[in-house]
Formats: sequence, C-alpha cells, structure tokens
Amino acid sequence: MSRVRYALLPLIGLLTLPPCAQAGAASGPVVGVPVKVDAQSAGRPFPHFWEEMFGSGRAVLALRDDYRADLSQVRRATGFTYVRAHGILDRDVGIFHLDQKGQPVYNFSYVDQIYDGLLARGVKPFVELSFMPPDLDSQPQAAKVFFYHLRASPPKSYPLWDGLIEAFARHLVQRYGIDEVSSWYFEVWNEPNIPFWNGAPAQQTYFELYDHTARDLKSVSPRLRVGGPATASAAWVPAFLEHAHQDHVPVDFVSTHAYGDPCGDVSKVHQQIEASPYPHIPFILSEFNASAFTRPNITDSVYMGPYMARVIRECAGKVDMMSYWTFSDVFEEQGVVQSPFYGGYGLIAEDRIPKPAFNAFAMLHELGHTLLSAGNGVLATRRRDGSVVLALWNYAPPVSTATTYVRGLPQGATKRFLVQVSHLAGVRSATVWRLDHDHGNVIAAFDAMGRPAYPSRAQILALRRAGRMAPVEHVRVRGGRFSLEVPPQGLVVVRMR
Repeated sequence: MSRVRYALLPLIGLLTLPPCAQAGAASGPVVGVPVKVDAQSAGRPFPHFWEEMFGSGRAVLALRDDYRADLSQVRRATGFTYVRAHGILDRDVGIFHLDQKGQPVYNFSYVDQIYDGLLARGVKPFVELSFMPPDLDSQPQAAKVFFYHLRASPPKSYPLWDGLIEAFARHLVQRYGIDEVSSWYFEVWNEPNIPFWNGAPAQQTYFELYDHTARDLKSVSPRLRVGGPATASAAWVPAFLEHAHQDHVPVDFVSTHAYGDPCGDVSKVHQQIEASPYPHIPFILSEFNASAFTRPNITDSVYMGPYMARVIRECAGKVDMMSYWTFSDVFEEQGVVQSPFYGGYGLIAEDRIPKPAFNAFAMLHELGHTLLSAGNGVLATRRRDGSVVLALWNYAPPVSTATTYVRGLPQGATKRFLVQVSHLAGVRSATVWRLDHDHGNVIAAFDAMGRPAYPSRAQILALRRAGRMAPVEHVRVRGGRFSLEVPPQGLVVVRMR
C-alpha cells in the first residue's frame, strides 16, 4: 500500500482582508483566490468515477441489518452502482466443502442472501473471488491474517478450484440471468503481492490462479467480465498485461489499489495501460483511502472533504472507477469495533452515525457531468440542466497522523474565493453546502460528550443529528460575482441556477 503523502497546496496572493460575516469565515490571515468560470464553455465529460463503487467489510457482513442500512444511506447520497467485499469464498459463507468421499459439495444459500440483499437496494456486486475455502487450502497450517483468519494459499487441486468457479458462475447466471451478471465484475483475489497470498513465487503462482479463474468464468459465458491483478500499491500491472497478452488469457479490466495520496499511482498505472498491448482496457482502482491504517484525525475528520476533492481533480480522465474503502464501519478486519470513532475506513460509523467523509461524498455528488475548469482548490462543472456547480476547498494537513485521536484545529490561512461566472444570466443567489470544523462535523459533538466508548441510545441519536450535513446557505450573486471564505480543511460546494 502506498505511503501517505501530504503536501500543502500553493498559497495564492496572500492578503490581509477584513473578517467576513459569512459562516465559516475566520479573523486570521486570508488568502485571496480568484476563480473565473465560463458557464457556456464546451468543457469535457466528467463522469462521477469516484462514486461508482465502494468497498466494504467481508461478504458475510452483508447479512447484517446495520450493513444494509448503511448501504442504503450511502446509495441515497451518491447513487453508487457497485460494492466490493472480501471473502465470498470464505468458510463463513459456506460455499464449498468436500464430503467424506472427497467429492465437492456446493452451497449457495448465503451467496444468494448476500447478493439478493445488494440487488434489492439497487447495488450490484463487484465480485472479489477470495479467499481459499478450508477444504481447498494447500497450506492449512500457514499464518492467517485479520480477525477472521483468511486463508491465503493457492488451491491444493486446480481441478477442484475450476469446478468451484464454474459452479459458482453457472449458479449466478441461472439465478440472476446473464444480462444481469454480465453487468457485474469478477476480480481474481485481493492484493496477491503482500501476505494475502502465500504462493511462491507470488507473481507466478498468482498468474496461474488468474489463468484458471478467467478461463473458468469465460467457459460459463464469454460475457462475464474478469480482471486483476488487484495488487497493493499499483504493482504488477505491466507484467500482468504482458502475461495475459502472451498466453492469450482473457482480461476485461485492470484493477489495483493505492492509499494515502493515490494520484501518483493512478497516473502511473494510466500510463502503463496506454503503453501495454491493451491501451484502452478499463482501469479500476478497487481500493483507495487517505490512509492504509486507522487514523482518527484523518478518516474520521473533516480533512476528508478537501482530500476527496483534490483526488477527484487529480484523477479525472485517468481512471474509470475508484472504490473508496469503505462505505461503512461495519467492518472487522482488526476485530470487533470498540468505539464509534477509532479512525475506521467507513463513511458511516458504528450505530449509523454519518462521518464528515459521508457529507463530503454527498456534497460532491452535486457536481455536474461536464468539467468546465479545475485548479488548486477549485472544480467547476456544469449539470445537465445548465446550472453551474463549484467545489471550493482549502487543503491543510491532518492535525495528527497518530493511531489515537489528538485534539486540535487544522492550521493554515483561510481562503477567500473571489468567483466570477460569465454567461449565466439572471442568477441572483447561489446555494451553498459546507463541511468544516463547525459544519457537518460529528466529531465536535463526540468530543463534547467526552468521547464515550459505548454511547447511550440518547447519545447515539444526538450524534446522528450532529453528523447530518449542515443546513444549506445562500450567497448573493451580483453580475455573476460572489465571494466565500473557506477555513483550513474546509470544503464548500456551490450551485448556481
């Protein structure tokens, strides 16, 4: 996984301006940022690649009510299409075992309940084919990572593995229909370049697993989409594509992961794909987040607002889908959750409490599908109804990168955005959504409660209210001009009709 990297965006025109009465303003030094947008410029397509897919805890958790409630809440906010989970082949899903005669037995009961629950909520599976069922494990005594002790070994029998993959795919097609299942994705394994795979040598044995799996799926239907290598830290992509090309192995998409600042890895893989035998193959970043580890001052904080806006700006046009890891803190890789805010990866904390990151995604969902311009701290877009939507943000580093929460306010100057939008006649006011320390930030309320490890039911209700997006504001527009102040780690989304 990528090392977390932070960099302050350049300051533009440091000025000393009088305090502004608008919400979110500060009385310290203010950086003036001029923004000019032509509402009628041609622009370029701007698909919402950052909110097409989300990751989640292991597949069996999809049977829980709180998982499904969080899924529905994120779906309403973002309209996302796919969800990815580890472990659809794990023991707790019960998909495979050998009987007393050594013959394979398949059981799709939990598989059906998991996928039925997703589809009923308008979400399709992005099927990560992992991990190894116990009765197929070639190294049953090998170390097993995570709270649920995943099995990372190659299969002890490829004929048995082939039979499992073919039976699984055939069952899905029979239950849901080929038109539906062909709209899903099948990704072979998870991060085989680190200890989630113990085949040796790792790359060669993973390629063998991939070859079998891809051909198994295509034997059921050539319409099923399969890809990989699903590596950590954007590894193996050129070798994977060259192997698929030379050995005539089916591949329909490339997937990999990046944490911290994923923009450099996205650019690298984009260039590697362009230089490969498959220059137009879809590229899916099937995991990313601001930290590969649980860091409360990062993933629980308002820092995630400008982080996400910056990632969107830097990765636009270079990746087809990015999957934020994860949509919910119904998640048990490190064990059972012990506190609502421990730096979990999810957009929603335990007990269905929205985090600042949830509000960031909900706000950025307002962006249009045509990109008009982009700069430091600015995304300007046009919606299909002709309205202009701007994202304005003030990046500042996290208060702390420690594993435990550290109190403190983000440091840096306030930004004052001086916006001029031309060719948008008749607009007298704009709608404003805010995310910062004082807006849409449940952590302030949690701090005021004394950060209880096990909030009471009344406290949970209060935290849910505190986690909601702040009420919308309105700013006066004169001749296409307005100004807004954004504090450090603040994100503002503005819609002009």
